[in-house]
Amino acid sequence: MLKTRIATAVVLAVVVLTFLFALPPVAGVGLIALLVLGGAWEWARFAGFQHTGARLAFTAALAALGALAWVATAERSAWQALMAVAALWWMVAFLWLSLRPHAIVRPMVAIAGVLTLVPTWVALGRLLLIETPVRGSQYLFCLLLIVWAADIGAYFAGRAFGRLKLAPAVSPNKTWEGFLGGVAGTVLVAFAGAGWFHLPAEPFVALGLAVGLASVVGDLTESLFKRYAGLKDSGTLLPGHGGVLDRIDSITAGAPFFVLGLGWLGVLG
Repeated sequence: MLKTRIATAVVLAVVVLTFLFALPPVAGVGLIALLVLGGAWEWARFAGFQHTGARLAFTAALAALGALAWVATAERSAWQALMAVAALWWMVAFLWLSLRPHAIVRPMVAIAGVLTLVPTWVALGRLLLIETPVRGSQYLFCLLLIVWAADIGAYFAGRAFGRLKLAPAVSPNKTWEGFLGGVAGTVLVAFAGAGWFHLPAEPFVALGLAVGLASVVGDLTESLFKRYAGLKDSGTLLPGHGGVLDRIDSITAGAPFFVLGLGWLGVLG
């Protein structure tokens, strides 16, 4: 299982690097759109849409909302405002997970899908299109590295040292030891990122920590909805990893905070 997981991860990494650094940014924006639509198709099952027609309708509706959000965020201030709304949603999700993880009804799941996936499309797509002072592909790659470091650190630290359950009602396999391993990974990557972008280390590391913590909330939120829908994985597209949402759940939560943080650091102008 681990070998399959690693092999799939390597293939995905090659694809991502190719789209980020070897192809025009518009190609990467197109890939992001496809991933978000794939996530919408899978999220439809969380919301109880089992038939193909209903899932297609949900996916089409989310695509339309995504297109509207893209047009509405042409100005930098509007982009930041949408990211603030998305960050607020993830704070609500954290409270939901902490206080009422079993209080779920289907309309709430569908709305959560919109609040999760539409801002992700805008955040990643517009981040990739930045040209100065640094190409957006570098910022986006840094975001991915922070989220991946949190995921990988948590996975291996949890396997090696995991004892204390982090959120047993939502995801029984996650542990506090794994969480701390993920935190250590995000700190290391964020510190390296500060040096690469020539930014002050303390605020950028703080941003990395915020993104890493948000990524955990994203992961747990998807796990909550999977359990509600009676699913082990969101899909079967990626061997050893599950579906699209199983790979981007952490990114969906981390992206708004990363964009907001870059704005507060003055990087986005």
